[in-house]
Amino acid sequence: MTAATVPPSGPTDATTDPRRALGAALRSWAAGGSAGIGVVRVLDRHGFGTVESGQLVASTAAGESAGVLYLGALDDTALPLAASAAAGPRTGQAHVTEAAGVAAGLACAGGATLLGHPLPAALATALGDALEGGVPAALLTPADGSSVLVLTGAELDRVHGSLGSAEADEAACDTARDRLRRGATTTERFDAAGTDVLLDLWVPVPTLVVVGAGAIGEALRAQAALLGWGTRSVSELDEARAVVAGFSGADVVVLLDHAAKFDAVLIDGVRGRGFIGALGSRRTQAARRGRLQAAGLTNAEIDSIHGPVGLDLGARTPAETAVSIVAQVIAARSGRAAAALTASDSRIGG
Repeated sequence: MTAATVPPSGPTDATTDPRRALGAALRSWAAGGSAGIGVVRVLDRHGFGTVESGQLVASTAAGESAGVLYLGALDDTALPLAASAAAGPRTGQAHVTEAAGVAAGLACAGGATLLGHPLPAALATALGDALEGGVPAALLTPADGSSVLVLTGAELDRVHGSLGSAEADEAACDTARDRLRRGATTTERFDAAGTDVLLDLWVPVPTLVVVGAGAIGEALRAQAALLGWGTRSVSELDEARAVVAGFSGADVVVLLDHAAKFDAVLIDGVRGRGFIGALGSRRTQAARRGRLQAAGLTNAEIDSIHGPVGLDLGARTPAETAVSIVAQVIAARSGRAAAALTASDSRIGG
């Protein structure tokens, strides 16, 4: 049994994005009347260093497989578990030595508790359509894998399956939609009306839109490309407003141009979705705030604009400024305070 290596992120082109390839496999298996589809997800872990969220291995009972967990380092456990999970929920323990972890591209050794569970054809179709189409999607199960809930759509408004009770479904949907508003793919466990729930949420790769020109804009695009984000530069007001109108919760706009006419972009942004940031001195920000208040924005709406955009890193160059801006975007998408790790008790590595 051989898995297609499908890491959890990549470019947004449908022919090359591995997440979309995983979605295509799920959809194809369901349409082909596969006798059963099993999936394996990370229920708990320790070690490994920084790893991406939203990782999934899927398999048919016949052994066709797609997806990857932790750069393939868990394949010996994950692949057989996925094939057998088509018949019912089960768990497995995976342990990776330092040498094997580093050889796979991980930072260090680690261990993981893996949850395998069936994915009914109708839910595989819904999840596969969303992943292949670049639409937000969430997969939720009790920690024992006894039932499955799939949410899809721009606001996760399409509900497929159930966790077993209306109360658990409502609480789980609320949590998943709250995480979607952060704009970041995530894997986490939480309590939903007394049910221990495992959530994998997939948010499309963000697009960074730079409004205005200059060295900082060039540095921002370079940083975004390094992260695998899409980038776009615009300089005309109508084009900028059109781009922001189509934003998802994953997308980012950074306004470099200080001209008052571009206030319209900020107004559109705070009344939509995504991360809205604006460059400028304290004086520029104060003048902009006065104009936005006069235009009818509330203080809460104005406060939601990240301006001056960026973290206080002492940045002096365009490249360092770009790092500070992108760092703030990552922190906001993850719901973190951007404190030093030594001052934080949050999990290291997501």
